Amino acid sequence: MAGKKERQRKLARDRYARQQARRSRRAHRWRVVSTVAGVSVAVVALGAGSYVAFASGGSGGKPAAATTKPAATPTATPTPTPSASPTASLAAEPATHCAYTPSGTPARKVGIPPAKPHYQGKTYLANIKTNRGTIVIDLLNSKATCTVNSFLYLASKNYFSNTPCHRLTTTGIYVLQCGDPTGTGSGGPGYQFANENTAGAQYVQGTVAMANAGPGTNGSQFFLVYSNSTTLPANYTPFGKIVSGLGIIQNVAKAGSDNANATGDGHPKEKVTIESVTFTKA
Repeated sequence: MAGKKERQRKLARDRYARQQARRSRRAHRWRVVSTVAGVSVAVVALGAGSYVAFASGGSGGKPAAATTKPAATPTATPTPTPSASPTASLAAEPATHCAYTPSGTPARKVGIPPAKPHYQGKTYLANIKTNRGTIVIDLLNSKATCTVNSFLYLASKNYFSNTPCHRLTTTGIYVLQCGDPTGTGSGGPGYQFANENTAGAQYVQGTVAMANAGPGTNGSQFFLVYSNSTTLPANYTPFGKIVSGLGIIQNVAKAGSDNANATGDGHPKEKVTIESVTFTKA
């Protein structure tokens, strides 16, 4: 009997040991599953955080646009919208040679500006006469020589005369965009040129900058900043400062846009037509 009882006790001990081993294995597996699940949740949360940060910090878009229509993208329209401009595309200032590359069908046939800046070394004021009053701009000829050279060349050819300012943004960025004789946001002068003066550029109230559709795609479209738009990336050449007439644009902005592109982005409800652009030495 003693031998039988001893065998029973041994069998009971073995069963207990096996049960404990199974419990231990199950507990280990549960810890592994829990750890993996926790890591997965952390990765999803990190991914979501990255997405939110990217979405929130994405290009402020269009101009302009400068997306950033100035793209700030200045869309398919030159936008203040406004991609980073490579340093290689920036000319040393003041530039002594400008590269204007033929591109597309010109909205008005005006030819291409001379490679040697005709207005180099001088300071100019541009007078933009509109149906709502005259806006005066101090041109930054020593910082954006080729841009100013192009702008004054087009003005001398009456390129801007009787053209609409086709885009007003009132949300996120605050700009009035002009310079396209077709009024569609896709017209240009038939040539393109590189960015200038974008290192550390900020688009504060009164800034005048080029709209584009990416680095090196400047043409004739430009935007006037009527309220600080510092969320715009430094992709759009600042080439002037409004010294008179800012209130004209601000009053147009108060009337809003027709939201043709998006909420707070469309044609100005109060139409703005550039009647002429003239310039004088300062």
